[in-house]
Amino acid sequence: MIFVDDKYLGNYTFIDLFAGLGGFRLALESLGAHCVYSNEWDKDAQSVYAANFGETPADDITKVDEKTIPDHDILCAGFPCQAFSISGKQRGFNDSRGTLFFDVARIVKEKMPKVVFMENVKNFATHDQGRTLAVVRSTMEELGYVFNSAVLNATDFGVPQKRERIYMVCFRKDLNVGYFQFPRRFKLTKHVEDFLLDDENLVKDLYVDRKDTYYNNTVDNKTSNTSIRLGIVNKGGQGERIYSTKGIAITFSAYGGGVFAKTGGYLVHGRPRRLHPRECARLMGYPDTYKMSPNRNQAYKQFGNSVVVDVLQYIAIEFSKSLLHIEEDFLMSIDTRMGTYSYASSPSGRPVTPLSPSITGLSAAFSGL
Repeated sequence: MIFVDDKYLGNYTFIDLFAGLGGFRLALESLGAHCVYSNEWDKDAQSVYAANFGETPADDITKVDEKTIPDHDILCAGFPCQAFSISGKQRGFNDSRGTLFFDVARIVKEKMPKVVFMENVKNFATHDQGRTLAVVRSTMEELGYVFNSAVLNATDFGVPQKRERIYMVCFRKDLNVGYFQFPRRFKLTKHVEDFLLDDENLVKDLYVDRKDTYYNNTVDNKTSNTSIRLGIVNKGGQGERIYSTKGIAITFSAYGGGVFAKTGGYLVHGRPRRLHPRECARLMGYPDTYKMSPNRNQAYKQFGNSVVVDVLQYIAIEFSKSLLHIEEDFLMSIDTRMGTYSYASSPSGRPVTPLSPSITGLSAAFSGL
């Protein structure tokens, strides 16, 4: 998780659907946004969410009346990937019925937030021969939004875990957002070894010493921005591979077996072991202050299902630039006789009017649009 000095979304509210551990919430709150509603059906995830944010998310989104959800500026959702039933060539709102995305769509239709911010697995882009993404796109366009999507890898945003996900950012058309781009990639400078726990007492039971461990004689003395396989246990199937901590982590999984299940194995101090849930949390962008599930298996599952907070932060910074540019244009259109204008830098480098007492009300009015 990165530290954000300027709270670019300080006047914005959001809701957290399919909230999981609250990765979206951590990201948007780091930019100053305020959460007004959360929803998560999994009881174990609800407990962890409550321990960290002081509120228990509402249950079963399919039974929630969209009219009862508070008004908000940004809707966040990491909904499950499901096939849609395509009726003819419509591929719109009606085709999403029977899926959990429909619950996102009906809330969007009722509340019309400024931004809809969604995440899903990489394969969502090609799922059902591309029809799944086509339904989401056409539904959002039918509801009055401009749809943007991109597949991004966490390794390109400072987190050494291969975790490719599709991210979708939709702006309400009447806002006339003229420009938006997903964040630019940058070179990775940290690796798994930089995220390990120092206290061996916490990980001593995670080491695996087996006679059927085989190494491939790879020299392990250089860092790499890819995974470095050093060996295997047993036949080297899923959860039986050993990697270097000088490379990146493999994709964490909520399910799957093997002696190194859900995290993969890593050679630490000359012995292979699984990662600790806290190390998984770090490699998902969660701060050490985050309270994890006391059940280790649940913690592995929850982080395997979660979002990478850093990536969400970088995307949110980018769409905040677009929103600030709109607000800047709105404020600058007001007669200067209403206040004295002095300029500061927006996150895009453009001048933006600070919210002085004379125009704070106008900014508040804008956030209510």
